[in-house]
Amino acid sequence: MAKLPAIAPPSVSSGFHALSDPLRIQVLELLREQEQCVCELCEQLGVTQSKLSFHLKTLKEAALVCSRQEGRWIYYSLNLPQFVVLEQYLAEYSCFSPVLSARSCKD
Repeated sequence: MAKLPAIAPPSVSSGFHALSDPLRIQVLELLREQEQCVCELCEQLGVTQSKLSFHLKTLKEAALVCSRQEGRWIYYSLNLPQFVVLEQYLAEYSCFSPVLSARSCKD
């Protein structure tokens, strides 16, 4: 009997889900440059705070961003160790030998 592949950890699936939205990718691109507060992100992206909050929540739940509060402002930055987790997961695919063709199914 063939060995079933391991199921990806929840941190991997939630990470890739978070990366599946163009607005969230834009947020991450802005955070590559520096930590930013919500008001700065809203201004640069041209979105309302409520819309951005939904996307930041998804990124935070996926551990792709960290937040810190300073007074009444919340600042966001990248959580680089989580990007390493996703990178290592994808790197495992490059280690596979060429994929074998499927065996013929028998009726």
